[in-house]
Parts: sequence; C-alpha cells; structure tokens
Amino acid sequence: MIEIKKQSLFKTLSLYFERKMARILLLGIIQGFPFVLIYSALSLWLRDNDFSRSQIGFLSLIGIVYGFNWLWAPIVDRIRIPWLTNKIGHRKSWVVIMQSIIFLSLIIWGLSNPKENIWIVGLVGLIIAIASSTQDIVTDALRIEQIDKADGASMSAGAGVMVIGWYTGFKLGKVITFLTADYFEKLGYENFWQITFLLLTILILACNIGLMFISEKDSLERKIHQQKNDQLILTKLGSSNSFNTKIAWIIGTVSGPFISFFKSKGTKIGIYIIVFLFLFKIGEAFLGKMSIVFYDDMGFSKKQIAIYSGGYGWIVTICFTLVGSFFAIRSGLIKAMIIAGLLMASTNLLFSALAWYGNSEFLFATAVILDQITESISTVVFVAFVSILVDRTYTASHYALMASLATFGKNIFSSFSGFVVDKLQFLNTSENLHNDWAIFFIITSLMVIPSLVFLWIIKDKLNLNEK
Repeated sequence: MIEIKKQSLFKTLSLYFERKMARILLLGIIQGFPFVLIYSALSLWLRDNDFSRSQIGFLSLIGIVYGFNWLWAPIVDRIRIPWLTNKIGHRKSWVVIMQSIIFLSLIIWGLSNPKENIWIVGLVGLIIAIASSTQDIVTDALRIEQIDKADGASMSAGAGVMVIGWYTGFKLGKVITFLTADYFEKLGYENFWQITFLLLTILILACNIGLMFISEKDSLERKIHQQKNDQLILTKLGSSNSFNTKIAWIIGTVSGPFISFFKSKGTKIGIYIIVFLFLFKIGEAFLGKMSIVFYDDMGFSKKQIAIYSGGYGWIVTICFTLVGSFFAIRSGLIKAMIIAGLLMASTNLLFSALAWYGNSEFLFATAVILDQITESISTVVFVAFVSILVDRTYTASHYALMASLATFGKNIFSSFSGFVVDKLQFLNTSENLHNDWAIFFIITSLMVIPSLVFLWIIKDKLNLNEK
C-alpha cells in the first residue's frame, strides 16, 4: 500500500525550494515547448492560409502519437545511445537526439509553404510529435528518478514543479511564438510564420545548454531487476546461448513493463486504472484542440490571444499549480481529482457564454484565465496520481503507458472536434453566428462526467492510504 502523508503548509512549501526542483522545472520546460508547435502555431498557421476548421482538426491527428509512445518506451528505457550515453547519461542522450530532430524540423517548416506543400508540413509536424512524445518518455522518467520512491510528498511537489515547467515552456513559448508572428506580419512579411519558426530554433539550443546542468545517476537497482526478468525468460527458453540471450533481452524489454504493471497492481485494478486514464482528459482536450480557432473566429487578435492565453495564463498556471499540488498533498489525490474534474466541466460553460455574447475582451479574459486555473489544478493532480503508481523497475515505460492512455483517448476523440463544430453550423442564426461554438462547449463540459463516475467506483480499490 502506498502512503501519502499530509504535510504542514510550511513543510510543503519548503519542498519546492530543494535543488532537485530546479532541475525538474527545466525538464518541464523542455517537455512543454513542442506542444506550442503542433497544437497552437500549426493550427493558426494553417488558418492564416485559409484551411478549414475540419482540415485543421483532422491534421491534429498527428498528436495521436502521444497516445502510442508507450509502444517504444521499453526501448527508450533500456537502449543506450553509443558514445553520447557515456558522455552525458542515458536519459539526457535521448533528450538531446530528440531536441536535434525538432531543431531540424523547425528549419524545414521555415522553408515550406503549406498551400504548396501541405503534405511536407504535415509530415514534419508528425516528426515533431514523434520526437516530442519520445522525449516526454525520458523527461518524465528523469523527473521521477530525481525523487526517492518512498517520498510521496516530494513526488506531488515534483509533479507541481514539472507542470509549472511544462506550462512555462508552453505558455511563454506561445507568447514568444505569437508575438513574433504578429510582429513580422505587421511589418508586411507574407512568410511571417516561416520567419518565426526559424527564430524559434534559438529556444531549442537554449534548452539543450540548460540540460547539461541536470545530473543523472544510473539506477543499479533498476538494472538488476530488469536483468532478473531477462534471466527468468532465458531459463524458460532453455540453453543460455547467445541467440537465446538476445531473444530473452528482446522479450524482457517489450513484455517486462506490462507484466510488472499488472503484477504490481493486479489485473482487475490495472484494467480499472487504464479505463479511468483513458476517459479523464477527453473533454478538456476537445476544448483545447479548437480553442485557438474559436478565438480567431470570435475576432480576437494574435496579441490578445498571446496576452490572455499565454502571458496571464502562465502566471495563473504557476500559482494554481502550487494550489493544486498543496491540495493533493494535504487533502488526498482522489478528492483533488474529483473536484478538479468538476471545475473543468464548469469553466467550459464560460466559453459558451462568450460565443453567445460576442466579442468581449473582459469575458474572453475571464473565461481563459478561469479555464487556465482549472486546467493547471487538474493537470498537476493527474501527474502526481500517475507518478505515485509507477514501478521504478520500468520508470519510463510505466509512466509512458499510463500517461499515454490519457493522451490516446483525448487525441482520438478530440481530432473530431473541428468536424463537430462544422456540423453544428446549422444552429447559427442571423442574430448569432456562433451558436455552433456555444453548443460545442456545452458538449465538452459533459464529457468529464463518465470519468468521474468511474473514479468514484474504483477509488477504494487503488490502495492509496492517504493520511
């Protein structure tokens, strides 16, 4: 049974000033920035080039790879990159390779025109998503391994810092990206998005420099457990010749994390966890995929989007990620997740009000900021929940498996978000041209209910002894 003891306010606050939290913050920044490219910049880039909402929504299917990264997580967990691993470490070497791929992808985008080469743009977006989802495997594992596995309070605090880092990379990255694009657009450059992508390569270089200051230690215990699993498989194969040894390694690498997951949780509870993770974030993702397009349709400028969705949103996220982390430590993860889910559903309704009311900067700012508050709370609680259930023998694989289940669910369903909005256009009238958006956001608010019902059913079966 996992024990998560409540902390005093002072003791909880002191956790965030430990040196390892600064390293975790940087890992979050590295992880968050690529989402600006494939979920925000790409959408608005295509919108500025007259692509339809349905086309933008379906192209967002490239994000589905985040739901499949558990397939290659076992490989990332065990394979060491020649030379580079010995120089900077196993986890960091994988991050550097993935960051280099994103760097080159931005250069290709900077030389492309989506009207002429949409398949190239889409393929490069897919490559960015694959590289980003792969580095997510590694950065999450490295973050978890910075903290002692018995320290549940630090794990929740680390989850909070990671989320702050992620939103710093995503929100400030969005501010930098949109303001840069807006600046060059106003100067009269037709290829203002391409110029922006080329300049963003500087951020990739800066992140890689910072990465070199993160210490990494090989886990001897993890290697021993993995080798024991390989040895058990080799014993069943019979003779221990070189061929069987390689087969045992392959089988152990691929199947070991899954066997360990269901063995530690139990088959029934493991399935319950999988179903809940699949359902929890669908409504939030449905809203998120179309939010930038909605803001644009409502007539808000790139500067307004950058300020409220990025700048102020970043400040709000930092504050309420800490609130969510405190709440998770002191009140319990299950209670925090249920409350966060209800808050997510309620704030989605504000966007319906905005669609019916019209272009109101005050209502826009209110809806965006309150949505950021609930999103930050739900995200940090979710990350802490998944992190505390990870088996350290296969850190990268287990976290990737559980986190990607949520990503897979929300990306599969949310890819149809643009299609749903387009199909709701028949609701529009001459008095209100945005009824389609208003009903869409009501639908997203209802999507969270099934996951909360399921969480209530399984809450006593998770063996979380929250004191």
